[in-house]
Amino acid sequence: MLPRMTTPTEAPTPPTFADLGLPKPILDALAEVGYEAPSPIQAQTIPHLLADRDVLGMAQTGTGKTAAFALPILARIDLKLAAPQALVLAPTRELAIQVAEAFQRYASHLPRFHVLPIYGGQSYQPQLSALRRGAHVIVGTPGRVMDHMDRGTLSLHALRWVVLDEADEMLRMGFIDDVDKILKGTPPTRQVALFSATMPPQIRKIAQTHLKKPAEITVREKTATVANTRQRYWLAQGVTKLEALTRILEAEPFEGMLVFVRTKQDTIELSTRLEARGFACAPLNGDIDQRTRERTVARLKGGSLDIIVATDVAARGLDVERVSHVVNFDVPTDSESYVHRIGRTGRAGRKGEAILFILPRERHLLRIIEKATRQTIAPMELPSADAVQAQRMAKLKDKLLETLADPKLVETLASIRNVLADLEREKEVTILELAAGLAYLNDPSAGSSAGPSPAAKPALSAVEGPRSLPTGAGRGKISDEPRSPFIAKRRHEGDAEEHRGAPRVRPAKRSEGLETYRLEVGSSHGVKPGNIVGALANEAELDAHNIGRVQIFDDHSLVDLPEGMPKEIFKHLQKVWVCGQQLKISRLRK
Repeated sequence: MLPRMTTPTEAPTPPTFADLGLPKPILDALAEVGYEAPSPIQAQTIPHLLADRDVLGMAQTGTGKTAAFALPILARIDLKLAAPQALVLAPTRELAIQVAEAFQRYASHLPRFHVLPIYGGQSYQPQLSALRRGAHVIVGTPGRVMDHMDRGTLSLHALRWVVLDEADEMLRMGFIDDVDKILKGTPPTRQVALFSATMPPQIRKIAQTHLKKPAEITVREKTATVANTRQRYWLAQGVTKLEALTRILEAEPFEGMLVFVRTKQDTIELSTRLEARGFACAPLNGDIDQRTRERTVARLKGGSLDIIVATDVAARGLDVERVSHVVNFDVPTDSESYVHRIGRTGRAGRKGEAILFILPRERHLLRIIEKATRQTIAPMELPSADAVQAQRMAKLKDKLLETLADPKLVETLASIRNVLADLEREKEVTILELAAGLAYLNDPSAGSSAGPSPAAKPALSAVEGPRSLPTGAGRGKISDEPRSPFIAKRRHEGDAEEHRGAPRVRPAKRSEGLETYRLEVGSSHGVKPGNIVGALANEAELDAHNIGRVQIFDDHSLVDLPEGMPKEIFKHLQKVWVCGQQLKISRLRK
């Protein structure tokens, strides 16, 4: 019988990541990706793994368990030893890739760290090449890991950690025998962490056989969402998330709104852009002092503020009846955060609205949230241009009627009427024409028949208004100044601004002003469009929106870049590595 450790799922005062004993490089990476406080599974698991104790964790998908095992492993990894020191077994290719990407993200301040995903359905050759070069962490599906062990191409002599992620799923898919064999082939001194949403007898047997006096941790799922809240999601495509939010704000009636983003910096940048579009908005994050926080919440309650852009931690304990809408601008990485977020609306028996923005690559997170909450989230269409215009005109009418009914403006309105009467007589224009002119001066977009305002147009030019907000790990503050002449050339041609995290709408043909380059990395190497765009954005000092279509083939890729690439950048890109391959960039002749 395994010893049971009883640990409360929620501490009265949640610890910080620094409290858990993680080193500075890991803390710096967490700050960059916007993690402000550990989730319950992280707070309970990390100390045990740092203390060399095996862990048996019962936790649902989406509770943040990837960081729970990845962070302590990275905290103690030996970067000088280019041999597999940690093996993570995952039931599916998708989860293996997701876990590997998480390791890479958390290790952004660990130089020369390498993680390798290995799974079925991919050619052996790139995996064999990567294994020969060496990797600190292997994330793989049981079948492919067994294949490499049988071939002798995966050596586990230096292994210090084994993680079984979603063990019950591996059981369901018939991998449990392979898991048992793999564990038997690992050094007896290795530390084991097993995570499973349920604990059937076969999983319990694996734990009893291969884990040594584990700390048994259970994080109970909180699935109760607000019954009065309608939940919808928008699949982000065609327009940026900022543009989509602007349309919703213009067309959908709301009282107060909470918009959730991932990082502290994003709260500031998004609220700034919404203010520039005329919305009463303020940020709320963990760096804001208590006095300012209280004043911001009081303004939301009192109606002088309509929108708060917040992080998860900053919104804890926020209870404002006036909040009618919650928008998840950035999808939460765990279902508990989602439940907490949407619980801020639908209070006191009132109806609430919860809207979730999902990028195409984040569909799995939508499924995780639906599975954990046992609720289906309905898709939504963005408000049309006609709907935005109708709402804008309705607001204009209300504003005009309120102004005419304001007793404080009697004298002012009388003076204006005299001016209008003079113009009507002297210039032979009608009162209706003059009123239309005044309405336009008040709001140039109010009577436009061209659809949404510039802030909501699908192709917002970089010179037309505030820039779109980027989201995600490692992205710095947006600068309106180009970082190199290579960018300046394209920027002055008025390229459409685009949300860096949103799906890129590639033209079928190469756009004017772009030329096509060949990169010697392809799908057989595991490359994705985001890898290529990220490498080019960083190494060529290009803004991501200046990169055209990306086409990935088996052993190479094609990408459209601005004409006139400087020779020194071209030479540098030939030596840049992506997914274990040098780009060896070459220009395709027209």
